Amino acid sequence: MSAVHFIIYSRSYCHLCEDMLHALERFRSQHDFTVEMIDVDADEVLVQRYDELVPVLLGQRPGQPPVQLCHYFLDGPGVEKYLLGND
Repeated sequence: MSAVHFIIYSRSYCHLCEDMLHALERFRSQHDFTVEMIDVDADEVLVQRYDELVPVLLGQRPGQPPVQLCHYFLDGPGVEKYLLGND
């Protein structure tokens, strides 16, 4: 099991969402993690929470609550820090 799980709150036809996923995948060569894409438009609560912020990246470690790391564009240094456990 991977130590870090990422969730990208996204929506269909969102080029920023795809860009964020591709930017996150660049970290895979040095870090083990999983990624889950969740469409905010499928859940009214998620629309209310993330609508104008999509894409939104959350990181989660086992046994810990998710942490919002960035939105719109991937924060590479912030993600690297999170992956290293230096957050």
